[in-house]
Amino acid sequence: MIELADIEAAAQRLAGQILLTPCVESRTLSQITGAQVFLKFENLQYTASFKERGACNKLVQLTAEEGARGVIAMSAGNHAQGVAYHAQRLGLRAVIVMPRFTPGVKVERTRGFGAEIVLHGDTLDEARAHALSLAAQQQLVFVHPYDDADIVAGQGTVGLEMLQDVPELDTLLVAVGGGGLIAGMAAYIKRLRPEIKIVGVEPEDADAMARSLCKGERITLPRVGIFADGVAVKKVGKETFRLAQLYVDEVIRVNNDAICAAIKDVFEDTRSILEPAGALSIAGMKAAIAGDKLKGKTLVAVASGANMNFDRLRYIAERAELGEKREAVLAVTIPETPGSFKSFCGLLGARNIT
Repeated sequence: MIELADIEAAAQRLAGQILLTPCVESRTLSQITGAQVFLKFENLQYTASFKERGACNKLVQLTAEEGARGVIAMSAGNHAQGVAYHAQRLGLRAVIVMPRFTPGVKVERTRGFGAEIVLHGDTLDEARAHALSLAAQQQLVFVHPYDDADIVAGQGTVGLEMLQDVPELDTLLVAVGGGGLIAGMAAYIKRLRPEIKIVGVEPEDADAMARSLCKGERITLPRVGIFADGVAVKKVGKETFRLAQLYVDEVIRVNNDAICAAIKDVFEDTRSILEPAGALSIAGMKAAIAGDKLKGKTLVAVASGANMNFDRLRYIAERAELGEKREAVLAVTIPETPGSFKSFCGLLGARNIT
C-alpha cells in the first residue's frame, strides 16, 4: 500500500536529483477552452519525461549488494532513459530491453547514457519476458516501468508539486499507459483533496485501463496501437490498477488525430514539441471541454514527455488538421457499482473485453 509518507519521502530523495518542473498557465489553451488551464512541464526533465522520477527513487534505495549486481529494465523508451541516466549517475551497470518498434531517438538517447541495449520483441510483453529471463540469467535487479511501489511513489511526486503550485485545482488530466503516473498522483492528491477530479486519458487503440476498470479486473488487450508508443501497454499493473479503482474518477479515450492536434496546440502556445503520449492529457482535456464537462474549471494537464523522432513531425502536422476539424473522442465515466458495468462497457466499442 502506497501511503502519503512514501510519496513525501520520495520527494525528499529526489530533491536536487531531478528538476522541479514548472506548472504554468497556458493562456492560449485557456482562451480556446474556456477553462483556466495549467500545464505541468515534465518534458523538461533531463531525459524529457516524468519517468526518471520513479527510476531515481528506485535506484537510490538499492542495497550495496543489489547495486553491485546491476539493474535491468524493459521500456519503449522513457523509462529506459530514466533508468539508464540515473544508473550512470550512481555508477551502476544498466541493461535495457526495448521492443523493436521503439523510436530511434529513444534508443540512441538510452545508449548515450551508457546502458547496454537489447532490442527484442514486437510488443512490450515480449520485451518484458526477455528482460525477466536476462535478469534471472545474470542476477540483475529488475526495475519495472510502473508496477512497483517505489516507482509509483516517485511518479506521485508530480502530484505533490502540482498541489503546491496550483492549490485551486479542480481537475487533473493524466496520460495512462501502465498506470504508474496516474496511480501515484491520484494516491497523493485524493487523500489530501478528495474533491479534485482525477481523469485518465488513453488512446482508443491502447485503452487497457478503461477496459479493466469497466470489467472490474485487469484485462489483456489482444493488440495495441503504437502511435503513442509511450503508453502502448496491453495490461496495466496490478498495484496501479488497484489504486485507479480507488481514486480515478474517469477515463477519456482519444484518437490519434486528436493527439496530433494537441501536439500542435502545445507547440503554438509554448514552442514545446511533445511526443504523442506526452500530449495525451491535453487531447483529453480538449475532448472533455468540447463535451461541456470542464468549462470554467481550473485544470492541470501533465505534459509528460517529449522523446520523438523529428521525422514524425510532418505526419503529425497533417493529422493535426483533421484532429482540429473533428475532435472525435469517446468520454467514459467509471461506474460506481458493478451493476453498471454492462452499460459502461457498451461505450467501449465492438472489441471483446477478455
